[in-house]
Amino acid sequence: MTEADLQSVYGVPDSLNHVAIGHVASAAAIPALIEINRLVTHHSAVVGATGAGKSTTVARILESLTDSARYPSARVVVFDIHGEYSSALQQQGHVFRVDADEAKDARALHVPYWALSYEEFVELAFGALPDDASRGAVQDMVVRLKRDALERYPREGIKPQDVTVDTPVPFSVHQLWFDLHREVYATHSVGQSGQSHETEQLELDDKSKPVEPGDALKVIAPRYKPATQAKDQTKIFLSASRLNIRRQIDALASRLRDPRFDFLFRPGDFSPDVDGKISADLDIFLRDWIGGERTISILDLSAVPRAILNELVAALTRVLYESLLWSRRLSEGGRERPLLFVFEEAHAYLSGAGSGAIHTAVQRVVKEGRKYGVGAMIVSQRPSEVDPTILSQCGTVIALRLTNGRDRQHIVSAVADNLADVLSLLPVLRTGEAIVVGEAVALPMRVLVDRPRDLPESSDPPIVGDGAPGGWDRSHDEPIDYVDVTVRWRSQNPTSGRIHVS
Repeated sequence: MTEADLQSVYGVPDSLNHVAIGHVASAAAIPALIEINRLVTHHSAVVGATGAGKSTTVARILESLTDSARYPSARVVVFDIHGEYSSALQQQGHVFRVDADEAKDARALHVPYWALSYEEFVELAFGALPDDASRGAVQDMVVRLKRDALERYPREGIKPQDVTVDTPVPFSVHQLWFDLHREVYATHSVGQSGQSHETEQLELDDKSKPVEPGDALKVIAPRYKPATQAKDQTKIFLSASRLNIRRQIDALASRLRDPRFDFLFRPGDFSPDVDGKISADLDIFLRDWIGGERTISILDLSAVPRAILNELVAALTRVLYESLLWSRRLSEGGRERPLLFVFEEAHAYLSGAGSGAIHTAVQRVVKEGRKYGVGAMIVSQRPSEVDPTILSQCGTVIALRLTNGRDRQHIVSAVADNLADVLSLLPVLRTGEAIVVGEAVALPMRVLVDRPRDLPESSDPPIVGDGAPGGWDRSHDEPIDYVDVTVRWRSQNPTSGRIHVS
């Protein structure tokens, strides 16, 4: 075939419908073009063994998709589990991370817990509740706090009587903890059905003042008089509450005190007072994440506690998806301005034919998102460990080197039957070389992916070599100093500033 024939087959470089990610391996002059419409809303998968160039390929694709000269209204959300992409996409993206250094162009990661569904909130706040009675009681408290807050601070589009437990209305999780603690731990001057807030028996000092009345925002529990068995009028009764959730209440208190969870339970301007007052509402949250002047939002989740990572990714996926679903007829809705989710290291939280909130949220995107302008890119080094339901919905597969037979078979089973021979080349591909098959290309392509402008922090460190920043062949001219190592370890931030110790 002549070069003109190849151009006819693989597409025209100047078309806005296509983005170039490299060149055809057999013809360096022919750009490797991917059709953008089907790539985004018909979903895609980028797979490859570690070291095959997977992160670099993703960075190159996103760099092309968000070229401000061609696509000024593009928008992409990257779930960056290991904090790799901030260096590669810094010119086109805003980085949101826990304990962000604004001097280094990073923004604080704030997630308003009150925007989550009730089930998502329970998972993140309590871990789980033991029975239907407990779930119902906590649900009733959340609804009451939301309705009370809405009575004090009315918001357009919703009336207090219309609020449900899933309505994204601000309420104070600190007040919820405080009310639950009083419900379960308080002692009373009367027993059983006669108990109320007025009958609570706080421990008093010698001046008849409460020793510790408690503070919801500071997560300080009240101190109550111990229960007594006296037969006179001084008898003190334990709480008659039937809620068996002391362990869950204590777990919530622990998370509220833990600074690692401040991004969720003290989310900056989105954090309500005890009466539900906030400084910034969801419109600001959505504008910052998917409506800013830059086209990519990189959610650096590397400092998020692993115990809640799955639930957090699920909740954020659902919140953003539903915001675009319900606004689909508006200029900033999904149909007018589509959104691409990038799920990096997907095998870590989308493993197997699993269930749970994260699988439900992502399956919803890949099954329904096309109609509402929401696409997904699944990125994994172990495709055999990714939920097959999710992988099978990816219309385009970009496969780099895969040496594991099980992983290769999983990719073969996810694409058309007649492509098995093409994918037999996967074990021998070079680093940065990929086979692209599916809806976004006219024919299967073997591609050499171009190097992105800036590399992600996932490239192999040099062991030896001239000009390398470190390496085993470097001589130590100065005494070894591990102060910086200790500072960054303690701060859980690889870019934190030096603390000088005299």
